[in-house]
Amino acid sequence: MKDYTQKIVYLGIDVHKKTYAVAAICDNEIVKRDTLEAYPDKLVSYIKKYFAGAQVYTAYEAGFCGFHLHRYLEANQIPNIVVHAASIEVSARDRVKTDKRDALKISQQLSSGKLKGIKVPSEEREQRRTLTRTRDAILGAKQRAGNQLKSLLFLHGLMPPEDDTKVCKSWIKRVQGYELPGDLKYCVNMYAQLWLDLEAKLAEMYKKIEEQAKEDPQIDAVYRMVPGIGPLSARILSNELGDMRHFRSEKALFSFTGLTPSEHSSGEHRWLGRISRQGSSLLRKILVQIAWRAITQDKRLAEVFERISKKAGKKKAIVAVARKLIGCIRSCFMNGEVWRTNAPAGEEPVSVSAEAC
Repeated sequence: MKDYTQKIVYLGIDVHKKTYAVAAICDNEIVKRDTLEAYPDKLVSYIKKYFAGAQVYTAYEAGFCGFHLHRYLEANQIPNIVVHAASIEVSARDRVKTDKRDALKISQQLSSGKLKGIKVPSEEREQRRTLTRTRDAILGAKQRAGNQLKSLLFLHGLMPPEDDTKVCKSWIKRVQGYELPGDLKYCVNMYAQLWLDLEAKLAEMYKKIEEQAKEDPQIDAVYRMVPGIGPLSARILSNELGDMRHFRSEKALFSFTGLTPSEHSSGEHRWLGRISRQGSSLLRKILVQIAWRAITQDKRLAEVFERISKKAGKKKAIVAVARKLIGCIRSCFMNGEVWRTNAPAGEEPVSVSAEAC
């Protein structure tokens, strides 16, 4: 077995439910490639067995596996970073994708210093985040159940094509009272009851979210001061972003939220395109929703929206407002200041640096 004492080893890990594909680089050479069972303790044992005496750095893509592997590696004194999948460079000619190739790309780019880790939340923050993310999933399931019920009624000629009735509890009760043949009645009632059950579960979750806000009052209060942010959106932002002081710059925050414009440059020309869409889609969705409400409550943000929409259209303008909004909220946390809605002419909505807003 090769001696790696006082060597530096870069280990890329491609994580799947049942396996870890690993590739190791030392002194710019590929020294080992393997596939292991997906148990963190077996991975640590593997590293200590084959790379005893070496300083091993590891990395894997963020995804379904979460952060428990990261925490286990760090607890065993193995430095690890979790990287966004979109930050891993892929050649335009690379049309073959396998687990071993993915692990090798990670190790190569880790060894060359091209990879940067995402912010890993604390276990407490991750558990808090689970509540608001689960609420979003339950809401989606409820909306699907309502749409499936309407589709079933339309299929059997029980709903005219121009009917755009919003699914609500009173409408569901009315549908349950329809005189229908046996099997159709059964299926309609199944969808109706599923919608009602999910509605009840959401009501329970809103109570839990209110309780959670009381346990995290300082951060929640800062978000609640901002126009367009209500109790639920404040809790989502609190859980996803915390107090934002851990972001080293606005650029890092925008990158995390996926609100950074894509860039295409050639020679002296530079084009800014659509947003990168990296980061949390839930965050982007909630920030855009907040921005639409905020421009009706804050004159300064409305002016920004109107100015940009004239040149680039409303969609790009509202994304710009969302980016400005979240940047200013970060400044509130960084400077210990509060948002001032509809500030007098010549003043910004928050008292922050010109760079921030």
